[in-house]
This record gives sequence, structure tokens and C-alpha cells, in this order.
Amino acid sequence: MDCGLAQGARSGMTQSTERVFLMRRQFSSYAIGALSLAAIASIPAQAADNAAIKEKASVCSGCHGENGISQTENIPSLAGQPDQFLQWQLVFFRAGSRKNDQMQPIVEGISNEDIRNFGAYFAQLTPPKGPEDDDPDLSKKGAQVAVGRRCASCHLDTYAGTKAVARLAGQREEYLVKALRDYKAGQRVGGGVAAMADVAYHMSEEEITAVSHYLAHLK
Repeated sequence: MDCGLAQGARSGMTQSTERVFLMRRQFSSYAIGALSLAAIASIPAQAADNAAIKEKASVCSGCHGENGISQTENIPSLAGQPDQFLQWQLVFFRAGSRKNDQMQPIVEGISNEDIRNFGAYFAQLTPPKGPEDDDPDLSKKGAQVAVGRRCASCHLDTYAGTKAVARLAGQREEYLVKALRDYKAGQRVGGGVAAMADVAYHMSEEEITAVSHYLAHLK
């Protein structure tokens, strides 16, 4: 092998490894800083007045839609997301490790009990169903990407998510694209950021587009 090519290949591998390492280290620092808050995410919500929780959660509907189904571009649906996953996201937002201009003012004042109740409330709502597929060929490519990237090993065969792992089936397509791009760029913080960084960093734009289309159109 040409020495210049070999050196370039080693350099590319080193840059990739360093990038993933930095993403992992960044997440570790966030996780340590949020540790005292994150402990609440493993505690199930106690029986509470569902009507009172629904009323309190109504502030979320302005962006995330009635019954937790988003009608707004780049805003995710919350309905049917796993309880622990929702709690974790609120923990990260409240700790300031995950940032969003709209979310920050809302989460600053929520209590640990609110976080548990919101997680339980949205988890029990009926999740969105994907719209009719307008590009079956793209979905077929996306299904192949999902298998190749072993998405089901964490998100389950149905892509319904579990525990602290997000539901992907029926999620807004452009939001899935955004999330994967953010993971690839090291801009997204979450419970599985190290695993997602490994996956997304090596995905092409075509793969991101295809797998997002496939997942968004699952029923």
C-alpha cells in the first residue's frame, strides 16, 4: 500500500475515534452533573389525580400538540414515549445539559414529582401512527439501513422504545432527521448519546433521510 494512503487512512480513523471519544466524554460530564436529578427518573409515578396532571401538562400541547401528537415541524410527539425516556429528557433539560430555548423556561420550575407525573401521563397516551407512505422505495432503503445499523437492538423490533430508549415508530420525519444530524454533530445530549454518536457519526445523509422516512411511516 502507498505510504501516503496508509497514513491518510490511519489519520481518518484517528479523527473518527477521537470524535466519538469526545462525545462520550462530553456526555459523561453532563451525566455526572445531573446525577442527583437523574435518580428520580427510575422512580415510577405514584397514583395521582390524572385530571390535575392533564391540566398541568396542557402547557405542553402548545408545541407538542393535543394528546401529545405534534402538528408542528421539528417538534416531537410525546404520546406513547416510554415513561423513563420522557423523565430523562426533562431531567437533562432542567439540569441545562440539554438545551432548547422553548423548553428551558418551562422546565426550570418543575418539581421532581412533576417530572414523574409527566412521564407517566404522556407514556399512557395513544402514540401517533405513521401517515400513508408516499415513497415505499425510500422506506425499503430505510428498513435496510435500520437493520444494518442495528436500530432494533435498542429500540425493539417494533421501534416502540423501552425504558429510557425512545419510541421511533410514527415520530415526525423531519424531527428524526434533525435528531440524527444532531447526534452526528455531537450536539445532542441524552441517555444513549454514546451509542447514538457511534451510529450517527458514520451515517451518510442519504441513510439518515431513508431511515427517518421509514420509521416515521411505521403504523
